[in-house]
Amino acid sequence: MYLREGQSLLLKVPKPAVPLVLSMNLIPDDERENDSNVSDLKETDILNRLQSEKNVSIALNYFRSVVGLRGFRHTPLTYQTMIEKLGRVREMDAIQYLLQQMKLLGIPFTEGIFVSIINSYARIGSVEQALKTFYRIQDLGGRPTVRIYNNILDSLLKDNRFNLIYPIYSNMKKEGVEPNVFTYNILLKALCQNDRVDAAYKLLIEMSIKGHSPDAVSYTTIVSSLCKSGKLNEAKKLATTSPPYLPAYNTLINGMCEGLYMKEALFLVDDMIARGLCPNVITYTTILNAFCKIREMKLSYAILAQMFVKGCTPNILTFTSLIQGLFEEGNISEALGVWHRMIQERCMPNVVAYNVLIHGLCSTENLKRALAAFDEMIENHFSPNVKTYGVLIDGFSKAGDLESAISIWNKMMSSGCKPNVIVYTCMVEAFCKRSMFENAKSLIENMMLEDCPPNTVTYNTLIKYLCDSGRVGWAMSIVEEMKIQRCPPNTRSYNELLDGLFRQGNSREVFTLVNDMLSNGVEFNLVTYNTMIHGFSQLGMIKEALLLSGKMIVQGLQPDSLTINGLIHAYCKEGKVRDAAHLLGQTYKEKCYRDVFSYTTLMSGLCNQQRLEDAMVYLLKMLSEGIYPNFATWDVLVRGISLKMDYSGTIESMNDILN
Repeated sequence: MYLREGQSLLLKVPKPAVPLVLSMNLIPDDERENDSNVSDLKETDILNRLQSEKNVSIALNYFRSVVGLRGFRHTPLTYQTMIEKLGRVREMDAIQYLLQQMKLLGIPFTEGIFVSIINSYARIGSVEQALKTFYRIQDLGGRPTVRIYNNILDSLLKDNRFNLIYPIYSNMKKEGVEPNVFTYNILLKALCQNDRVDAAYKLLIEMSIKGHSPDAVSYTTIVSSLCKSGKLNEAKKLATTSPPYLPAYNTLINGMCEGLYMKEALFLVDDMIARGLCPNVITYTTILNAFCKIREMKLSYAILAQMFVKGCTPNILTFTSLIQGLFEEGNISEALGVWHRMIQERCMPNVVAYNVLIHGLCSTENLKRALAAFDEMIENHFSPNVKTYGVLIDGFSKAGDLESAISIWNKMMSSGCKPNVIVYTCMVEAFCKRSMFENAKSLIENMMLEDCPPNTVTYNTLIKYLCDSGRVGWAMSIVEEMKIQRCPPNTRSYNELLDGLFRQGNSREVFTLVNDMLSNGVEFNLVTYNTMIHGFSQLGMIKEALLLSGKMIVQGLQPDSLTINGLIHAYCKEGKVRDAAHLLGQTYKEKCYRDVFSYTTLMSGLCNQQRLEDAMVYLLKMLSEGIYPNFATWDVLVRGISLKMDYSGTIESMNDILN
């Protein structure tokens, strides 16, 4: 089986430009009758034809061909309809041509025409052109209205041009254009997105003074902003004291659920009902999803049951949240049961739901079922997306099934679905697991050709497996390549290299690599220190290991069990068993985690000094803490005892201690 190369999606067929000068007249012959025999064309006739024609070029051709036919003259409404049609296909040059034509013919510019043009430019991300159109309104014989102002303000808001919003609003007031509720809601959103909630509150007051009562959008905007900034109490106060609006309550409940304040969220549901609001599917699904995330599946089922009791029909998101929660809990049979219940309730799955199902089956190693779900998805006429393929490739990669991973890859390429960096990285890992490093490297090179550059995770995947297989030199060359490709190696990149170098006993390169980290400003994390402490201990460089532990504490990093075990090993290897025992005692006082390795290492150090009785004391202490000896522990004790007495006495002594 071979891996099909990526097919570039950059070479798109150019969209034919809409012709501006057309000689072809598409009016059928049977419509070409003398004005004396046929009544004049009406505006409604032209509008119906333009609206029903799907091909924009044909529509524009028809638009031009009817001029003067049976006494017809275009109106502002027919121009607006044609402009809207052109805007939907981003033919902005054609729109500008029509504007000039209107100006020359003296056809009045209406509010709807300006709104259409502004929105068309905003849709394609050209706010500058939208502004130019706005500033040309008076030149074209029009006058800005509140609706036009609202649309330009909304365009600026969506493009994050906050610095231009206030000047336009000031100009609006200077021209005597009275803001309406829509205007104020746009301004509220702009203020909230700039963390100016205090100013938003003042604007609420201004709205009321001007006779425009804040509506659901007004209050929901501020409640949402307060929730995002963690000011849940303020958000609650506003939502519960303002007129009762369902969107505001749902937003507040979502904020409470994100903070895992589940009791508060349930209390808000009761408050909603008391104020005459009926919780909807969004309300219940938000709470159900939060319970799923914290693995409270019984409470999730209770919410689902309440929905049925209240006559609130669950939607696809409700069922998907529950299915995902059950899979994460490892309850495959119940997850599949909910899936079938969803179908029975005539809530048909979509691509997102199928992706959750396939991901859940892959994560629980049910790859055959995942493939069956994938086939069912296609049979039901749902096109798998890049996430679908990525989940399957990752599942087969983790299972070590390279052939199936390649098969899914080839299906993806045949379907025309372009892989993203996540899917590429999964495929790189699949090759690395089979030690097919040349294939993995070729795939990374192909990513660059396909305009999908590898990221740090992609490179780190290759580096890790190269180091694990002893190819540390190659891995170090990958780090240099990362620098050339302007994808700076991070702490994990260096940690993998350090681990590989220590396993090779190459201390010289370790120091070179550490200097490289320092010169490039790469942060040393807990894994970095643990890797070096353990590595130096194994190489007998005890002073270096102990020195690192001091630097680690100075940096403010809290040692974990791996750190402690590395230091205990270092002390014992240098013969400083007393220091090792003291360190183990300190972990007890500081309630740090200790494991069988900690005790076994210390007992090994004691036995090497023929302090068998002390080793036995630590064996008892270990057992009292519920930490059970493993084979290595008994091996250490047996070897220690054999140095001091004959084997038969050893067994009796150990039996006496343990009994």
